[in-house]
Amino acid sequence: MDTKQDEKLLKLMAKGSQAAFNQFYETYVSFVLQIAITVLADRQEAEDICHDVFIEVFQKPMQYKPDKGSVKAWLAVKTRSRCIDRLRKHQPVLLNKLEKLDTIQSVKLEMYVLKEIEKEILEDAINKLPPKQRELIYGAYFEGKTQRELATIYGKPIGTIKSSIRYGLQNLRKQKSLLHWARTDKE
Repeated sequence: MDTKQDEKLLKLMAKGSQAAFNQFYETYVSFVLQIAITVLADRQEAEDICHDVFIEVFQKPMQYKPDKGSVKAWLAVKTRSRCIDRLRKHQPVLLNKLEKLDTIQSVKLEMYVLKEIEKEILEDAINKLPPKQRELIYGAYFEGKTQRELATIYGKPIGTIKSSIRYGLQNLRKQKSLLHWARTDKE
């Protein structure tokens, strides 16, 4: 599902739409459940967390802030937080498990979420390129075509192809800066 569709569903949920919630739930239930199972290592507890997360989303859909990341990332963070809260409630019993999760599972989960966010940002940045630059970068980097092959396909001199790819990469770097990919301060 794309971000605009997700945002539309959240807005409809804010107006009380059960159909929008059902569609949203079907799209993300397996994603949320998998995160909860990974963190808690207990399916029943994970199902409870999943239920809690979706109740909260239905009751407060406008908590999502598009400028903070994708809906998927928002759900991942929300789920992980609920799981950690659940583990802390059972701290005397699960103290060792919590410490282990903080050092191993949390790192894995955070890396997964970051990769997903970076993937979405890259896709968005590529889609904002001028069509010719986008096609050439896609051909060169995702389809593995050589610059010579691209020159033949588009009937352009190889120098023109090289320049277009270079300008496209420069545009991606500019968007990277605009989207704060290299951001070092904490929010």
